[in-house]
Amino acid sequence: MIKNFVEELKWRGMLAQMMPGTEELLQKEMVTAYLGTDPTADSLHIGHLCGIMMLRHLQRCGHKPIILVGGATGMIGDPSGKSQERNLLNDETLRHNQECIKAQVARFLDFESKEANAAVMVNNYDWMKDFTFLDFARQVGKHITVNYMMAKESVQQRLNGTARDGLSFTEFTYQLLQGYDFLYLYQHYGVKLQLGGNDQWGNMTTGTELIRRTLGNDVETFALTCPLITKADGKKFGKTEQGNIWLDRERTTPYAFYQFWLNVTDEDAARYIKIFTSLDKPTIDALIEEHQQDPGRRVLQKRLAEEVTLMVHGKEDLEMAQEASNILFGKATKESLIKLDEKTLLDIFDGVDKFEVSRSLLEGEGIKAVDLLAGETQCFSSKGEMRKLCQGGGVSLNKEKLQAFDQMITTGDLLDDKYLLAQQGKKKYFLLIVK
Repeated sequence: MIKNFVEELKWRGMLAQMMPGTEELLQKEMVTAYLGTDPTADSLHIGHLCGIMMLRHLQRCGHKPIILVGGATGMIGDPSGKSQERNLLNDETLRHNQECIKAQVARFLDFESKEANAAVMVNNYDWMKDFTFLDFARQVGKHITVNYMMAKESVQQRLNGTARDGLSFTEFTYQLLQGYDFLYLYQHYGVKLQLGGNDQWGNMTTGTELIRRTLGNDVETFALTCPLITKADGKKFGKTEQGNIWLDRERTTPYAFYQFWLNVTDEDAARYIKIFTSLDKPTIDALIEEHQQDPGRRVLQKRLAEEVTLMVHGKEDLEMAQEASNILFGKATKESLIKLDEKTLLDIFDGVDKFEVSRSLLEGEGIKAVDLLAGETQCFSSKGEMRKLCQGGGVSLNKEKLQAFDQMITTGDLLDDKYLLAQQGKKKYFLLIVK
């Protein structure tokens, strides 16, 4: 008995709509399904995660997932929910992006399995690059009327002036290109189901219609969408003031990634833990109940942050992110600080006061702590104040208490050969940047 994929999506809040007959098909046989993703960057961000988790659940329910990298369609641009066309990418960039994306998705899907439902990655550029315009007009264009295409909501929005630039012919044909992907994958991979975000519904149903009109009414294919994920306040999920939360550690450090999930609201945490983790229903129900007993402990947020960071970055980066979180909010040692890379250090102390200091001050015998922290910088309002705090054990440098207010500080004290972390009391930090 194949586990019910549709039921799995329903209780997780991951099902928006599906074509009639979809659930019956999934219960009857192992279904090959695909989901398209955009290769315009060399990393996915958390906005892609719901779709990737759909594929993960699909494979775990015994079906075969195919992830399609839109090398050809990514060169054009999709009108769905976008107000501008995309930048056009060259072949070398697309291939690089595809390899980076596959490495990320391999943390969620099993590409190496010897079972029949091993995951596969394909790129529509491979079958579109030699497809001439005349072939496309004859094999695809003749089957779908302009009236049918015009009726799509994504096209209507662009035509009715919600976007300044109107709709180019290139973008208008996007739904036909996506439809042809479905036809090609049906013919060459036996794909019967397309998955995607709910904003893709129009393009997805064009695909099923193209297959029906090309191959005959007895050929049945299906579409299923997940809702667009938002925050409890209705705002777009996954965006911060700094931009997207990426899966690539070079773009978003594991610490910043972990912190994003740790800081979601209680209401969002209860939804996100169902969507973005593989924890089963009894475990999630128990976590929600435990969280409700004492919301201040943030049980849901901690488990959510742990599970997603572990899945995306692995155990070592998760432990580093947790340790980094303790540096600002808990007990941590100089050793914890030394382990941090520069990007994580700057992420942790993003909001603290910063001072630039000349390296020459720290060279040779160095400079007295009091002269550095209450003279060259304004970490303390006066030398007297610093002396008094220091005598009471209230001043630390790089997480170690200063033994004396006139202790010498040299280049040997630098973190990453560039930074000093001064601390006043338990919670007030200053980052000194040595240049």
